[in-house]
This record gives sequence, structure tokens and C-alpha cells, in this order.
Amino acid sequence: MSSTVERNGVGTELRRWRNLRRVSQLELAALADTTQRHVSFIESGRSHPGRAVVIRLAESLGLSLRERNDLLAAAGYAPVFAESGLDDSALRPVRAALDQILRGHQPYPALVIAGYGRVVATNDAVEVFTEGAAPDLLNPPFNMLRLMLHPRGMGRRVRNLDEWGRHVIENLRARSRRSPDPRLDEFIAELAGYLPPATVGRDHLGFSVPMRLASADGELNLITTLTSFATATDVTLAELHLEAFLPADEATADRLRTRAERRHATPSAE
Repeated sequence: MSSTVERNGVGTELRRWRNLRRVSQLELAALADTTQRHVSFIESGRSHPGRAVVIRLAESLGLSLRERNDLLAAAGYAPVFAESGLDDSALRPVRAALDQILRGHQPYPALVIAGYGRVVATNDAVEVFTEGAAPDLLNPPFNMLRLMLHPRGMGRRVRNLDEWGRHVIENLRARSRRSPDPRLDEFIAELAGYLPPATVGRDHLGFSVPMRLASADGELNLITTLTSFATATDVTLAELHLEAFLPADEATADRLRTRAERRHATPSAE
């Protein structure tokens, strides 16, 4: 009975992922160096795949490390990819490198973000985002996506919230379509509720437009870059990304430099 459940489990999951990726059995077989017949037998429960085959199939489907572990579990195998805590010794060198990158990016804001927008590290320049935000939105670990769009966070200061916010939402929806996740869908619905009605006639999203953020020093025009660990073999590390903001014009660069100088100024002795 248990072996039948396991076979049906991995077959059902494999078929689900293959359909989500819009890949035929023949295409998947070619990518995973196996046969269409073998893929068909796995999906129908007539064959139980070895661990190496499951790993190749998961990799060929472009599954995340967490999803690869889940597919292995459905086949009755132990996880292959570790999931370390951020404070574990295994990730200590990575944390040190990230801290150095965050410091080096100043005077411009940068953050290390885990799943669902959870912030795990920042540099000092991020204070431009937390300026005037409701304290409950900043309880650690705060959520950058919620802070960015919430009307009691940055939402009231983002001058182009309509287009910028929809850019954020569409990126999340694309991720959800690729890897369905009810928790992510709930989060997307929450964030979408913070946005104003869509402006008729928009033909572009925030990707091509800087975020226009009001601040105590004047309006800031910011563009973003995302860095991820594409070759990570640890689930935690694979789900982190570094989001670095850059000035889109010299006026913004000057304002961010001025803020940094003010933060680090020491009172002169009388």
C-alpha cells in the first residue's frame, strides 16, 4: 500500500509540474536523458523512479531547490539539498560577504530579502525607506514588499505607485504561475488591495521607470538591481536575493550622499 501511494504521489507531482511548465513527455525525457516511455510509466504509477532520475527530472523542469526536495519526498527519498538557518556556521562566509556588499553599496540603499519579501539584512541607507512608516510595519523582520506598497509605509510617498506597484504585483503573479503557492496568492491579494485603480492607457510597467519616492530631502528617482545565488545548493541561500537601489539621476545621488553625510556626522566639540 505505501509503495503504491509513493508511486502515485511522485507520478501525480511530476505530471503537475510538467503541465505547469508546458513541457511534453517527449521534451522532458530528452532534457532528463531518459525515455518518453519511462516518463509515462512514472506518471501513471507503473514505474518507480530512482533518486538520480527524480533529481534529473526536477532539474530539467527548472524546479527550485525546495521543490526538488518535495519531489524527492513524493518519491520516498530523503531531501538532497540542505536548508540551513541564516546564523548557521555553513552560511557564515556568505553572510560576511553580503554584509560587505551592503556596506559597499552605501550611500545607496540595499537589502537582503528572503521569501515573500522578508528582510534579513540592510545597510544604513535603507532609512530612506522607513522614513515616516508606521512602527508596526517595521517590526523585525519587516517585509519590504508590504512596506513599499502599504499606505502607512512607503505607499503614500511613492509618486508613481500605480505603475510601480503593479510592476511589483505582476512579478509576484508570474512567480505564482510558475510555482503555485496559496500563501503567495494570499499575499498578492493583500498587496494589490493597497494600490489605487489602474490608470487607463498605461502601456508600460515600473520595470522601465524609476520609483519616484518623496523624502524629507526631495524626490528620489531610484532603479533596482536584483542579485541571486544561481549556483546555491542550500535551500535558504537559494531563496535569498540582494536588492540594491541606484540613483536614476544626479539629483537623487546628491540627496542620498547628503543623507549619508548627515547620518555619519559627529557633533563637534564645543
